[in-house]
Amino acid sequence: MRVKQELTPRVTKKNPTEYLISFWYDNKRFRFSNGQPIDLDVSPNISPLKDRLRQAEVLCSGYTMAIRDGWRPSVFKEQVVPIDAIAQNTLKRKCSLEFSSSYKKDLIYTERLWSEFIQSKRLANKPIKELKVDMVRDFIYDYAPSPSSMANLKRNISALLKDELESNGIVLNFSRIKLPKAPQQLHKPIADISALLSDIKAFNDTLYLCCLMTYTMLLRPHREVRCLIFSDFNNDFSQVSLSGSKVKSKRNRIVPVPGVVRDELRRRFTGNRNTNVFTLKEEDYNRDYFKTLWSRYKGQSHLLEQDQTLYSFRHTGAIKVFEKTGSLLKLQQVMGHSDMKVSLTYLRGLEVKQLDVEDLTELQLLRYMSVFFGEESMTNQATSGERKNESSQASR
Repeated sequence: MRVKQELTPRVTKKNPTEYLISFWYDNKRFRFSNGQPIDLDVSPNISPLKDRLRQAEVLCSGYTMAIRDGWRPSVFKEQVVPIDAIAQNTLKRKCSLEFSSSYKKDLIYTERLWSEFIQSKRLANKPIKELKVDMVRDFIYDYAPSPSSMANLKRNISALLKDELESNGIVLNFSRIKLPKAPQQLHKPIADISALLSDIKAFNDTLYLCCLMTYTMLLRPHREVRCLIFSDFNNDFSQVSLSGSKVKSKRNRIVPVPGVVRDELRRRFTGNRNTNVFTLKEEDYNRDYFKTLWSRYKGQSHLLEQDQTLYSFRHTGAIKVFEKTGSLLKLQQVMGHSDMKVSLTYLRGLEVKQLDVEDLTELQLLRYMSVFFGEESMTNQATSGERKNESSQASR
């Protein structure tokens, strides 16, 4: 029989990508996902995937030192934490981190709805141990008007509540909240891209360059394109290099620049490499600039089909890349997706033949892993293995 060692923190896995600090005390098991109980600002599960284990080890060391200095979870448990404090605390912490402005806006909106809900149910000042998963389900069904908004609201309220609750010893099984499936949206690619780009150029030169970059370079229009400065490009404008802070996936992106875009950049360049490509000043346009410009163009255009947006240029470019290369790995790289499964999901919404990761050969998967993890030896081993198999078959 395994002996339980009390007050010996260790890193355990909550699931394949999330970590907890677990230990026993007074014949009870405690699990913490952040350092709030010991006044340590460490939250591994909101860090990038590659940093989570290291952050969890730092958190484990923090609990070990706190226990050595006399801290005990029973002291923390005696504090009565009201339900309304949970989402507020998480929102304050997440708004101080480098999440996208749209994600923070979603969280702020969700926290406001949650506060309204718990006030109406007279739950705000109740202790968190009285919060049940059924209450969260009622909140989602009461405040989300459609299946897609239900999924979004569930994702946001889970982000606001889950870690804080578990830090206080409360575990809610959010998977018990079953939602109706939202119908998948099929994005319509642009059939005659040249005609549409010409029409946009006649309407507005700035919007034209944004659409051109979105289509040919597969950059996201509202941040990656809008915030471009001339120093992001090399001297002859043949390549753009974006650091992880400028990219949604938080991974560096290096993208070749086609000739038609290079011509536009040279025409705009005034000699100051620290200016924005569109404003020609050191300040960017506001976050909704291209969205507003697109709405104005859409109101007078006769070429656009229903539901086509700025992102339709990126969708169309993605199809062209996949049709030309037939490679999901190349598509993932040029699109800047964090995972190949994201690229697969992307293609499913673009009138492209259904694909799964299982459709790839073993060698393709190993090459993908070698690029993703930086382990070239994996590809070499796979290639060597294929050669051995070919030799074996030849000898037979």
